[in-house]
Amino acid sequence: MFRTISDFIDDWTYESSATLKIFNALTNESLNQKVTPGGRSLGRLAWHITLSLPEMLNRTGLEIGTFDDSSPVPTTVSTIISEYEKFSQKVSDEIKKSWSDKSLLDKVNMYGQTWTKGKVVAALIGHQTHHRAQMTVLMRQAGLKVPGVYGPAKEEWPAMGMPAQE
Repeated sequence: MFRTISDFIDDWTYESSATLKIFNALTNESLNQKVTPGGRSLGRLAWHITLSLPEMLNRTGLEIGTFDDSSPVPTTVSTIISEYEKFSQKVSDEIKKSWSDKSLLDKVNMYGQTWTKGKVVAALIGHQTHHRAQMTVLMRQAGLKVPGVYGPAKEEWPAMGMPAQE
């Protein structure tokens, strides 16, 4: 749970840039990659991450944007990136404008439970991280290079003069 706006903004700045790093490694052709026929595709996961920003934070009273989680996945990576960038910036802007450190302790109804706003933004980051991890598996199956987020990815070790870890 976050206790200061500045701590959240610091983490959000890194996490949203990490998400864009993953999104930028996608290709339009890879958006249909799935593990199983009934599973989510790379495109659906990226779109779900994108639409989760307004979906979660609008529940706290912020105005991040409109969304429809059942809307069709865009057919281009650039469209997903553009929408993610727009919503991600709104997350930072609206929280800095509308919340204070003290308001992070305010309670809101989230999915039938009572959460603090600090917990909501922590869950927002955790949710995004969870789905980015799913995406990296699908990216490897699609033959894409996976960028490192919390350290180098397997493909990045040789550039550091080190053998890839197994």
